[in-house]
Amino acid sequence: MMDVKAFDKILARIIKSEPGIKKVILADRTGLTIAHVSKFSYYPVDVDGIGAIASAVFCASEEQGRSLDIGNLNIVTSEFDDGKIFAASCGSGVLCLISDKDVNIGMIRLVMKSASSELEKVLSEFLGEQPPFESGALSDEEEDLKSALGDLDNI
Repeated sequence: MMDVKAFDKILARIIKSEPGIKKVILADRTGLTIAHVSKFSYYPVDVDGIGAIASAVFCASEEQGRSLDIGNLNIVTSEFDDGKIFAASCGSGVLCLISDKDVNIGMIRLVMKSASSELEKVLSEFLGEQPPFESGALSDEEEDLKSALGDLDNI
């Protein structure tokens, strides 16, 4: 079984890579937050909301690119007066970074590209796992189903 802490380790490495990064969020393409880390505990953010919006914006931009036939989307950058938000694909997920306004954009692009490929592998493994079943639980369900079908045949 995969160690779920693998996400936290990768996200922690991302946030330490550049001083201007405030928060890192990993969401799936439906907007569900999978993991997140923050440099400052007092930095108030609705992580689930930001992850959902970042995922939606990225997926919408990706669809625009497909409609225009201009290739694969690399990074979505939103620049505000006091900070920036970056989003990049990592397979079945979207990696979102929130930074201050003076962050080194070249470094962010490099970090996101590297981390995205690593997260894609971990995410693929995570989503590909089947939940463990007790060996007897499935056969009990099968017996109940066979019994119910037998009762139907007798009617």
